[in-house]
Amino acid sequence: MESALLPLLINAAATLYMTGLIWFVQLVHYPLMSQVGADGYRQYQLAHQNLTSLAVGPAMLAELLSALALVAINTKDPWRWAGLAAVAALWASTALVQMPLHATLAGGFDPEAHARLVSTNWLRTALWTARSALVLWLIARAWQSR
Repeated sequence: MESALLPLLINAAATLYMTGLIWFVQLVHYPLMSQVGADGYRQYQLAHQNLTSLAVGPAMLAELLSALALVAINTKDPWRWAGLAAVAALWASTALVQMPLHATLAGGFDPEAHARLVSTNWLRTALWTARSALVLWLIARAWQSR
């Protein structure tokens, strides 16, 4: 079990960080995008994309690599596979849904793209929330078995 402790703690830290961040984005940041105004929106969106990459990129990568490590350490644990599947779904949603919507918004504010961004982001919010519960449960399970 000791060999899984470091990847588990890295996974928990990255997941919990992303869960807090995604709830802020969902409830505050994305809804306020409509208040920026047409004149400065394009520059705002480009800055948003660049700065957000700095805030989420390392955490998402750490989450992915540590989820892969957890599965590699114990390939028979279905909960670790479930965690990795959720990470894959998060990456897919980010790459296939949210990033294209941000690219559309980089051309200027588009109310329809903005509404889709807010509504489709609920999937990522739910997945990261579920991952937080899962990773905390994995920590509790590891603690009990020591």
